[in-house]
Amino acid sequence: MPEPVVVGRDVWKVYGSGETAVPALRGIDVEIFRGEILAVMGPSGCGKTTFLNCFSGLDDISKGVVTVEGTDIHKMPDARKSEYRARRTGFVFQSYNLLPILSAEENVEMPLLIAGRSAREAREAAKAILTQMGLGDRLRHRPSELSGGQQQRVSLARALVAHPAIVWADEPTGNLDAEGSKQVTELLRQLNHEFHQTMVVVTHDAEVASACDRTLHMRDGRFLTE
Repeated sequence: MPEPVVVGRDVWKVYGSGETAVPALRGIDVEIFRGEILAVMGPSGCGKTTFLNCFSGLDDISKGVVTVEGTDIHKMPDARKSEYRARRTGFVFQSYNLLPILSAEENVEMPLLIAGRSAREAREAAKAILTQMGLGDRLRHRPSELSGGQQQRVSLARALVAHPAIVWADEPTGNLDAEGSKQVTELLRQLNHEFHQTMVVVTHDAEVASACDRTLHMRDGRFLTE
């Protein structure tokens, strides 16, 4: 059997308290296996992004346990949690979140420099992965000089350049046209095969989900039983 790399048990996330309390996650139990691409689908407001934020450690939970690679991520001190995310996880967002004053190459170098790699190592790794993604002639272009699909590929390169164990992607094709969405989905699949990372992709796009290994459907803060 494949090894679970992320495990959630009775995970709740509640915003507010008392009569104004709003449960966003309602007792989630889930296992995510090493090397798989998991799609999480559901209608707007069902808790998909909250799930990603809570299970990746970006946000706290109200109740339950989330273990990542065998460690309860919500019992880590904040400094250790931040260090763990920088070293072992990558994030891809719908809005790209690229720094506008930096080139594509410089944006991709950032997580390596933060992790303590030398400037030379970071530059070589950034150039290699951007070239692999078909952006070898766009290394010194700033985000404003790139198309949406190219910006998302830079965002993917930044998330993957340090070869993280887990990649969390929140609507990575949400701002792209059909062709750009297809390119990014194919890249996710290709890079998953090449580097064997676990990928969790929150999406509303059935085409993206169909390219994943498994799909979980969410409604009202719960996963529907298969």
